[in-house]
Amino acid sequence: MAATGENSGSARSRAVAEVVELVSTLIRFDTSNTGDLATTKGERECAEWVARQLEDAGYTTEYVESGAPGRGNVFARLPGADPSRGALLLHGHLDVVPAQAADWSVHPFSGAVQDGYVWGRGAIDMKDMVGMMLAVARQFKIEGTVPPRDLVFAFLADEENGGKWGSHWLVEHRPDLFEGITEAVGEVGGFSLTVPRPDGGERRLYLVETAEKGLGWMRLRAKARAGHGSFLHEDNAVTILAAAVARLGTHRFPLVLSDSVAEFLAAVSEESGLEFDPGSPDIEGTLAKLGSISRIIGATLRDTANPTMLNAGYKANVIPQTAEAVVDCRVIPGRQAAFEREVDELIGPDVEREWITKLDSYETTFDGHLVDAMNDAILAHDPQGRTVPYMLSGGTDAKAFAHLGIRCFGFAPLRLPPGLDFAALFHGVDERVPVDALEFGTEVLEHFLLHS
Repeated sequence: MAATGENSGSARSRAVAEVVELVSTLIRFDTSNTGDLATTKGERECAEWVARQLEDAGYTTEYVESGAPGRGNVFARLPGADPSRGALLLHGHLDVVPAQAADWSVHPFSGAVQDGYVWGRGAIDMKDMVGMMLAVARQFKIEGTVPPRDLVFAFLADEENGGKWGSHWLVEHRPDLFEGITEAVGEVGGFSLTVPRPDGGERRLYLVETAEKGLGWMRLRAKARAGHGSFLHEDNAVTILAAAVARLGTHRFPLVLSDSVAEFLAAVSEESGLEFDPGSPDIEGTLAKLGSISRIIGATLRDTANPTMLNAGYKANVIPQTAEAVVDCRVIPGRQAAFEREVDELIGPDVEREWITKLDSYETTFDGHLVDAMNDAILAHDPQGRTVPYMLSGGTDAKAFAHLGIRCFGFAPLRLPPGLDFAALFHGVDERVPVDALEFGTEVLEHFLLHS
């Protein structure tokens, strides 16, 4: 059903006109998530500001703190023309990873607009999408636009810590907030990847996230007899742990081609002429020809287990009784049991392991009305574009919503310059988003929501 509104033609220009300032202001809220409740800050202030922007446009909002003081979340619902249809959830997280100002060209919480970019921590992860959501939501309400179905806008806390004090808490304790929602759209999808064509031209592929690897943070622990550092020690906890960590960190897990990755590689091959043979020993070398995005795609071909933290000892001349490590594990859909068996073989019987955080993988198919609406929205604003599915090597709040039976996609549209190292900007220094990409994304998002 077509969307209606008092002046739907002007809604786009209104949203585009304010999206850059909205994103810049969002960045100026320091919502750094340290993973520690005592030191994570800024989410409440940012969430309250978001609520005011929505309320000024006419929405009734609900502010919810997800299990701890200051972990602010904001919800707003826009009724659609057909209330019998399942609602669509648009979700974005307000928190960001920390940043060291001394390392940056501009202050990471300045929201500076210069050289054609909006700069700052969260510019692409994911205050760009939050700003686009907010701009379009405001314009729909102000212009009296009625979308085809109910839209639920959710601005969330704690995604950068796995959503324990955000989406997962909300799903467990406030499932009523998601009542009637059947599909969801969130981050790390809809961005363009420019690939060369055999005829000398180029094609922009817009990557829609249809899958993401499981996320698990694992603690390893070795125990042995404590003693004097000058004695001979055959069972040193540090040595036992270090050997296990080295085996795990250098291990290469088997290549597994999921449906989402296979479809992505087939599309890239069709457009570029590159051959991605799963049986080739140099498939990663072929992927490297795609540029910086190859780091994300390459990580979806196999499980990974990367040691990230070590802790042992309290004095130079004391052999400690215990040594611990933390490992960041990302697991391909359907591989969890096999992955854990492989890990146990690698670390051996003298090392204990436990999950600090364990979030499931997710995968859906690249089909249906919502996918068609994404493709149509891209083509309406980039006739040379093409949407393709892909798997995210990381994780998003979609992992929580999938537990409610909600079908989830990543679609935060951005048309990016071919030479921009987009992958390096995630959690990187000098994170920034092109101004014209934000404006393009706002137009695409509006078109998508009007036909979803």
